Amino acid sequence: MKKIVLSLIVLACISCKKEQNAEPLEFTVQEDLMSYQEVGSLKLGGTGAAEITAYDPLTKRLFAVNNSAVNQIDVIDMSDPASLKYITAINLAAYGGSANSVDVYNGKLAIALESSDKQANGKVVFLNTASYAEIKVVEVGALPDMVTFTPDGKYVLTANEGEPNDAYTNDPEGTVSIIQTSNYTVRTLNFSRFIDQKAALLAKGFRIYGPGKNFLKDIEPEYITVSDDSKTAWVTLQENNGIAELDIVSGAFLKIIPLGFKHYGDAGNEADLSDKDSKIEFSTTYNKVYGMYQPDAIAFVRHNGQPYLFTANEGDARDYGGFAEMTRVNAAAVILDPVAFPNASVLKTDAVLGRLNITKTLGDTDGDGDYDAMYSLGARSFSVWNAATGNLVFDSKNELDKKAQLLGVYDDGRSDDKSVEPEAITVGRVGAKRIAIVGLERADAIAVYDITNPAAPVFVKMIKSGDAPEGVLFISASKSPIGQSLIVVSSENDGVVKVYKANKL
Repeated sequence: MKKIVLSLIVLACISCKKEQNAEPLEFTVQEDLMSYQEVGSLKLGGTGAAEITAYDPLTKRLFAVNNSAVNQIDVIDMSDPASLKYITAINLAAYGGSANSVDVYNGKLAIALESSDKQANGKVVFLNTASYAEIKVVEVGALPDMVTFTPDGKYVLTANEGEPNDAYTNDPEGTVSIIQTSNYTVRTLNFSRFIDQKAALLAKGFRIYGPGKNFLKDIEPEYITVSDDSKTAWVTLQENNGIAELDIVSGAFLKIIPLGFKHYGDAGNEADLSDKDSKIEFSTTYNKVYGMYQPDAIAFVRHNGQPYLFTANEGDARDYGGFAEMTRVNAAAVILDPVAFPNASVLKTDAVLGRLNITKTLGDTDGDGDYDAMYSLGARSFSVWNAATGNLVFDSKNELDKKAQLLGVYDDGRSDDKSVEPEAITVGRVGAKRIAIVGLERADAIAVYDITNPAAPVFVKMIKSGDAPEGVLFISASKSPIGQSLIVVSSENDGVVKVYKANKL
């Protein structure tokens, strides 16, 4: 009897040990979030030399989009993050156009390339991460601006922005392409199923506003995030101020979520909207002045069964020879409604709102030719949305601006435009916690948040980065070359890649 009991105890211990060993490394390595600091840096060139990066844990290589002089992907040895080493460049000249984005899965590198004729269809080039040998080339929609593998690696998705030419005489449809990696078949989807919903979408803050206001051509996909089960994707439609939900397996869009607007007159949304007031001052005196969320990057988190979407609310304008939507409040053509803005003459001075960039496509709510409200680009924040309902559950309000001011990196010269300009966002798990990292293009910094409760993010710290961070990449402890989480930031203005690491607890 004793032998039987002893055997059962031994078996239980073995089972327990197996269970512990099965625990992913990122769950077991506890790190001090406040201690994230730069540990490595590598300059790849000048402007455009370090845009988007992807990491391959099999080869311990980092792949960086470099569009500074030639169209290439730079390969970096990441085996020692404190001593990054340049390996080689993958020349993409033979494929034409230029690279916009990269992603990696199980030894495969996917590169999104726009055509040399920007309005023509682009392509995704698949290469082996060890040999750089070509695996496959797949045609996708016009101007693939972002590429991503699904978590299970079965699909690759591209956000095909479909921007017009400068004269705005050729405007391709915005689309999303779904590539099945087992056989490299591709489906490219437009947004035709929502045409009959146009009026309802516009009423909720969605934007269709280019010349001709063509629904299919005006929609411009920017960035994609995928659910942890690889079944659903969400696509930011930046210029349109919305997010589209996509069923990946069936290849069908499910809905468009209009994002509405942010009122700078509300408490907590205090903003500095002038670059000519000789000071940094955040004020809520701006009644009927709004920001359009217009997210660039987007990330997915599931918590207690609930899906959440994190967005970096950068903002973007259509600025072409054939159509330019922006103007300044001080422009003679901007007439403020005397009822909505009884102090219009004061507001139009440069030290108040005169320098603020606003869109000419919104604001005349009664159609009488003057502005009853003003709408600027972006929301100067990051947000969390309920992915199931589309409801806003959190916005960082003006915290990014204020933290940038405290760090001494707030650029008052951008107050009239998009402020710190949150462009990149990514999420990851560090021990028992989840974090979000937000790249601030005009503050030259990243902000780290504890999002263990996704509905209530908590600011951790802001860290200086290179000049104009374009890409923010999180490498989990389980995939890291050193068994600890890493943050990789690539900055397009100075061509520098930086790596950040936290201390173990």
